[in-house]
Amino acid sequence: MTAPLKAIDGTADLPVLMTDLAAQARSAARMLALASPEQKDRALQAIEWAIRANAAKILAANAEDVAEVRAGGATSAFIDRLTLTPARIESMADGVATVRTIPDPVGSITESWQRPNGMTIERVRVPLGVIGVIFESRPNVAADAGVLCLKSGNAVILRGGSDSFRSCRAIHEALVQGLHDAGLPEAAITLVPTRDRAAVGLMLSGLGGGIDVIVPRGGKSLVARVEAEARVPVFAHLEGVNHVYVDASAKLDMAKSIVLNAKMRRTGVCGAAETLLVDRKGAATNLKPLVEMLIESGCEVRGDDAVQKIDTRVKPATDEDWDTEYLDAIIAARVVDGVDDAIAHIQNHGSRHTDAIVAEDARAAEKFLSEVDSAIVLHNASTQFADGGEFGFGAEIGIATGKFHARGPVGAEQLTSFKYRVRGSGQTRP
Repeated sequence: MTAPLKAIDGTADLPVLMTDLAAQARSAARMLALASPEQKDRALQAIEWAIRANAAKILAANAEDVAEVRAGGATSAFIDRLTLTPARIESMADGVATVRTIPDPVGSITESWQRPNGMTIERVRVPLGVIGVIFESRPNVAADAGVLCLKSGNAVILRGGSDSFRSCRAIHEALVQGLHDAGLPEAAITLVPTRDRAAVGLMLSGLGGGIDVIVPRGGKSLVARVEAEARVPVFAHLEGVNHVYVDASAKLDMAKSIVLNAKMRRTGVCGAAETLLVDRKGAATNLKPLVEMLIESGCEVRGDDAVQKIDTRVKPATDEDWDTEYLDAIIAARVVDGVDDAIAHIQNHGSRHTDAIVAEDARAAEKFLSEVDSAIVLHNASTQFADGGEFGFGAEIGIATGKFHARGPVGAEQLTSFKYRVRGSGQTRP
């Protein structure tokens, strides 16, 4: 096994280092593709135990990261994304345990048929190969991405943000410990051992064929750069401009609960609601309680004329507000003329990430679910369920809003491709 590389500074020969990392990951990927489900699950169990056993060490490393960014004037939303707590580490370990229990996708036959000439054809799931994950601030992504790639038979190269460098290194040590205990190559989960930003550009180049897929997890500027510069396929979403539409038929108590959770549970996650749409037919009873609830919960509301009239604390919304992912305690709100107008607004201003309707009218709900062209659409549930763990995937490597290969939460199954196995008995083509 290759020993984990130590941290380096910008004076090292970074292109050589990154090329070596990719070569080691490629070698590990070949071994993982052939590893049995039992061996991978042993590694996942050992990783879960290692995360729990090393919780204090991970928290100490994270505290240093948080102190550094706080001293640098980071926003509260950024600090929340970076911060690990005992509960969040427990959740991280629980996610590993869930990933271990889901069916191994590698080798599963999704379809099979026989041709008139007697040949049988099977479509079989196979790993993608080497996945590069570039992420910012959230150190838990190191664990989520690492274990999902392991479960799906892929090697992964992780490049965490400089702000979470210590946290990621501590988490990575637990991941490597689990691989070692199960007899799998440590290069199966590689952490780029430098804060040098040039490492990102090298990964986007594909490292000479060393990386098969790039997954960015971070702000709009990072994702935009990855989508513009990557020379390999990308699984990503640019932003989460997510909506909650409250239909006239909605139960007010349910609407209040869902809107509050969708916006304020965690404002810095990509599944947070950024726009509230309220049906004009129900505005007389629903709008004021919803707006007051948000403001009293510490959320700034920016509204159209109708929303401003019901509470003087509402700030005027600009055209830009309807297209903004705040990732903060701010929401844009407007009154719309029913479900058709809500759908039209979402089509014009949404990011095709996650959108929800609160309604008792089954026809309005089905129309919304059918016509809103987003990766995730919900009826009577919070947009904050836009998460692979909540979908039963154990974790997610990200959420994809494109329409090729994977869409929505990207879990272990979505990190596989397929090949065709054809079995004959001497057939030749006439």
